[in-house]
Amino acid sequence: MDDTKAMESSAAGVILRCFLDYVERFEEITARARRRFETEDWQGVRADAIERLELYPRLVAEAIERLEEVLGGQVADRARWPRIKEEFTTRLEARDVFEIGESFYNSVTRRVFSTAGVDPAIEFVSTQFESPPSRPPQDLFHSYNPAGSARELAEALLTDFQFGVRFADIEREAAQVAAEFELAAIGEPGQFDRADVIRAVLFREQGAYVVGRLFCGPRLLPFVLAFRMHGGSVVLDAVLLDEDAISILFSFTRSHFHALTGRPYELVRFLASLMPRKRLSELYGAVGFHKHGKTQLYREILEHIEQTDERFGLAPGTPGLVMVVFTMPDLDLVFKVLRDRFGAPKTTSRRVVKEKYDLVFKHDRAGRLIDAHSFEHLKLDRGDFDEELLDVLVSECGGTVRTEGDLAVVIDHVYIERRVVPLDMHVRSAEDASAAVIDYGRAIRDLAASNVFPGDLLLKNFGLTRHGRVVFYDYDEISRLDEVVFRRLPEPEEGEETAETPLHGVGPNDVFPEEFRRFLGMPKPLRTVFESHHGELFDPGYWVGLQDRIAAGEIIEVLPYAEEERLG
Repeated sequence: MDDTKAMESSAAGVILRCFLDYVERFEEITARARRRFETEDWQGVRADAIERLELYPRLVAEAIERLEEVLGGQVADRARWPRIKEEFTTRLEARDVFEIGESFYNSVTRRVFSTAGVDPAIEFVSTQFESPPSRPPQDLFHSYNPAGSARELAEALLTDFQFGVRFADIEREAAQVAAEFELAAIGEPGQFDRADVIRAVLFREQGAYVVGRLFCGPRLLPFVLAFRMHGGSVVLDAVLLDEDAISILFSFTRSHFHALTGRPYELVRFLASLMPRKRLSELYGAVGFHKHGKTQLYREILEHIEQTDERFGLAPGTPGLVMVVFTMPDLDLVFKVLRDRFGAPKTTSRRVVKEKYDLVFKHDRAGRLIDAHSFEHLKLDRGDFDEELLDVLVSECGGTVRTEGDLAVVIDHVYIERRVVPLDMHVRSAEDASAAVIDYGRAIRDLAASNVFPGDLLLKNFGLTRHGRVVFYDYDEISRLDEVVFRRLPEPEEGEETAETPLHGVGPNDVFPEEFRRFLGMPKPLRTVFESHHGELFDPGYWVGLQDRIAAGEIIEVLPYAEEERLG
C-alpha cells in the first residue's frame, strides 16, 4: 500500500474508532438508566441525559483533532475524501449502527469543509446500504405466539419484565393489564393471536416503559405499559393502548428515551409500526439519536420537495421580531431564520438566542418545548421559493441568506421545527377554544415545574399540535425559573400613577405575575375560563413556591400522558 492510500485508510480508521467510542459510551450511559430508576436517582437521570447529549459533539471534535494528526495540512484536501468515504463504508458494513455511523461521518466532513448544500462524493446524502446489514429483526423483540388470553399475556409480561425491585402488587397489576387489553380488543376473539414486545425496557425521567404490539384478528393494537416507582416498589401507572396517546409519549416536544437495544434501525421501524403517522426522523430523536434524526429529516425534506409543486412561503401567523419563519403549505415543518436586526422592544442578540436554543436542547422539555434541529449551510433550489419570501429573507436576513443567481438559495443557519397552529390564530378562529386555553395554562405550569420560564407569555408564542396539546416555541426570552425574581406589584408611590415609567426599582430579572393578565390577549369569556382554572398563576407565591421546591433538589415530574390514563 502506498503512502497516500495508507494515509486515507488511517483517516477512515480514525473516524470509525471515534464513532465506535461514541457508541460504546452512549450504551454505557444508557445502561445506567435501569439502576437510576430502581434507586429513584432522579438527579442522576438528569445528569445522564445531559452527558449523553454532549457526547456526540465531543467525539466529533476528537475525530477532527486526530485526523489533523494523521493528514496534517492535507485534512482539507477534498480529493482525498471520496476514497476515505469508500474505506469508511467498507469498515462500517455489517454493523448494527450503520446509519448512525454515516451521520457521524457526515458531521466530521461538514466540520472540515462547511459545505453549502451536500456533496455526494464526500458525504452520505442517502445511505450506502440497500438493506440494513444487521441481524434479523426478531432479535429486537420477543414474540408471544400464541399470546393466549389477556390474563395469560399480562402475567407473562409482568413476569418477564421484572425489575431489580419488587412490584407493589403483581397480581393486582396483571389483572389491570388484562382488563385494559380486553377492553381494547372488544368485539374480537378472547384469545390474542400474537404479541411482539421490545426486549429492552425504555427509560425516561421518572418512568419505565414496556412497548409492544398486539395482534387481535385483523387488528394491530399498539400498547405501552408505564411504570413508576412508589415507596421503593415498582407500580404500574398506566396502560396506553391508543396510537395518539403513544404518539404523545414519543412526541417531538419531549426528552429522549434511554433504550439499550444496540439496534436503532430495527427499533425505529418497530416504533413506526405503532405510530405510522410519525416521522422516522422524530423516532430516531426520541430514542437518543438526535443527529441521525437530523440526517433523516433532511432526507425527508428533499423527498417532499421532489414530490410537490408547492413553494416555500412566509408562515401564517403574526411575524416574529427575532425570526423570519417560512414553510410550504403541504409540509408540517417550519424554517426559522434569525433577522439581521431585531425589532423593538427586543434587546437580545443573535448569540443569546442561539444559547437559548441550546438550553432547550439540553433541558428536560416536559412535553411543552418543541425540539429544533439546527442546520448550517442549507442549500435549496431558488425555484422552490416564492418571490415575497425571497425579498424578506434577502432584505431582513441578508447576513445569513444569499442567493446564487437563479439557481439556489443558501441559508448559513436555520432552525427547523415541527409546524403547529399558532395559539392566537386558534383562539380567534375556533368555535370554542376553551380546551386550548385551559391547556395553555397547563403548559405554563408544566414548563415551570421543569424549571423553565417562557418570559413572553403572549399567545402567538405558543402553538397547538395535531393532538390538541399546547406547546411553546419562541425561545428568545426563555430562562431558567430559578433565575427569575417574582415580585408583587408595590403600592404606587406619589405621582407614579401619572408617570410614564414606574418609579419603583425594577431589576433585569424581575417579573410581576399580577401583570400576566395584560398578556392573555383573549376575549373575556375565555379569560374567565383561564382564570377559573389557573388563577394562581397571577400570584407570586405560586412561583416562589416552585422555586423553593426546585432549590431543595426536588425533581417535579410532569406526566407524559393524561391524568385520566392513570390506573387507580
